[in-house]
Amino acid sequence: MFLASKLLWLLAQPLSLIFILLILSFIFGAAGFQRLYGFLSGLAATLFFFTLFTSTGAVMLQGLESRIARPASLPANLSCIIILGGSFENEVIGARGGIEFNQAADRFIEGLKLAQSHPAARILVSGGDGSFSGKYEGDAQAAETFFPTFGIAPERLIREDQSRTTFENAANTKQLLEANGLSDCVLITSAFHMPRSVGLFRKLGIAVIPWPVDYRTSGELTLSPDFSQPSLNAQLTTTAMREWTGLIAYYISGRTHVLFPQ
Repeated sequence: MFLASKLLWLLAQPLSLIFILLILSFIFGAAGFQRLYGFLSGLAATLFFFTLFTSTGAVMLQGLESRIARPASLPANLSCIIILGGSFENEVIGARGGIEFNQAADRFIEGLKLAQSHPAARILVSGGDGSFSGKYEGDAQAAETFFPTFGIAPERLIREDQSRTTFENAANTKQLLEANGLSDCVLITSAFHMPRSVGLFRKLGIAVIPWPVDYRTSGELTLSPDFSQPSLNAQLTTTAMREWTGLIAYYISGRTHVLFPQ
């Protein structure tokens, strides 16, 4: 299932779809199907324009980020901080060592802040190696270097290093929470990723306090042309499409109660 989902996403992301549509249009054009050639090439051009030169992706991502707000405060006696992986550049760490973050670094920065302000809380980091090769350390393992560097006692950490998908994050975390007698934890992940994560945790009967981080939009965007940052627009569109695809897939497969958790 993991490899199938990875391969499916390689084909389904916007720029891959554009490439596939162009290849198909050339094939049908060469075979003499001119109307189909015109339709597919036009569809590719339209998708290309909206992906690179409009705020479509950012608006889609903004909808995800605005779905679940961060609470005003947390319980003083917080027992557990759950951090979903996806923040470390594990391939770079494997080659060069050290601590290297990607754009989702806020997950661990905010986790560190909460760990310092709630010194009695355990820290459960969920994240294994999500690469095709499976030869790199995951975020849970990298966390064993990160947190002690900033004075967090290693015995506070609970490492879940087998998960490669968000569903596995939730399922494996449930087992560790039960084994350690922990409940009503705060859940930290990127804001755009929070609806899907909350939906999975709720379906498994895990009560969590959502603590979204890593916002990538202002919350005030509207749909409009944007020729100033095509590479960023493509990145935001890809991220949004991946998350919406995940929401739909998990709902259809029965892993969440509703399509768009709130």
